[in-house]
Amino acid sequence: MASSFNADAVSTCSEASTLVDGSVISNVPDRHGFLGGTQYSSEPRQGPPPETVLRREKKWLKMLSLWNFYMDKNYAKVRERCRKGIPMSIRPRAWLYLCGGRILMEKFPNKYEDCLRDKGDQKCLDEIRRDLHRQFPTHEMFSSEEKPGQQELFHVLKAYTVQNPKMGYCQAQAPIAAFLLMHMPAEQAFWCLVSISDKYLENYYSPAMEVIQRDALILQGLLKRVCRPAYKHLKKVGAEPMLYCTEWFLCVFTRTLPWDTLLRVWDVFLCEGVKILFKTALVIIIGCLGTTKSRKNAAGLCETLDLLRNPPEEILLEENLIYNINQLPLTEKDFASEHQAQTLKMKADKNGNGAGKR
Repeated sequence: MASSFNADAVSTCSEASTLVDGSVISNVPDRHGFLGGTQYSSEPRQGPPPETVLRREKKWLKMLSLWNFYMDKNYAKVRERCRKGIPMSIRPRAWLYLCGGRILMEKFPNKYEDCLRDKGDQKCLDEIRRDLHRQFPTHEMFSSEEKPGQQELFHVLKAYTVQNPKMGYCQAQAPIAAFLLMHMPAEQAFWCLVSISDKYLENYYSPAMEVIQRDALILQGLLKRVCRPAYKHLKKVGAEPMLYCTEWFLCVFTRTLPWDTLLRVWDVFLCEGVKILFKTALVIIIGCLGTTKSRKNAAGLCETLDLLRNPPEEILLEENLIYNINQLPLTEKDFASEHQAQTLKMKADKNGNGAGKR
């Protein structure tokens, strides 16, 4: 009887899931399309009640129909509703409007197709092809070469390199483009990627990486303001900010956060810009290193970096992270002050190095 029961159990399990490279892969995708991996969630999201969602959907539909008015005359209301979380049914359209992708798409109606017809830079295309299978391989859209997701991802990334040949292709753009494709058609995803790469993350993907280096130092300065013990610990173990925040910023946390949390962060990111990246990073750092006990448990550089790259699950939970972001004691003046200080410092260092070389 026992062996018969076990066989039945294995049979039932094998119908629902399989083992791939040591990971359990479900045959039934979760509510976001994941079949397994760290992003997979079999639990239903504990979101607002249906009547609240319906009410928010109606408000968003009205706001989108009067978009220019709200952005010009009542941006505070747009920001407030983004911080509460955009309803899932509205999110693709709202993101397209928030980032300015809709304006670009209407201004250049044939540009995407023209980019696809272009031969493109062979080196960029080869690099893109090598990266396709690495983007969310446990998501139903990208789980194999035959899936439309990988083909659309190639098209979107190729189109960007044609549209902006000076910038070309950066690996960190691939997860962002894939993330966008999970929520909208390829042409819309392309224009959102253009806006994010060229406006929100301007020069992040340049080979010199000067802007990301500056923003890493800004993050360090902001941490010193809000949690000096964590700042001192990172200094003590020699954890320079580029060691832990580069992927966070370049990929806009698409490789870091649980999916429901990531969606909420992106709602705010596309509304308010890169400030949300700094705030999210600060909450993660403080959550990992904000107590004496946590700092003792991460006594060296390797332990500290491992903790920051794999934060405890409770720190990243949607409501916890969003609440703690809103509780950070930072003002616009704090951001402006750190931005100015680090920009001047980098200019001085650059000029000093230049003088030394001469």
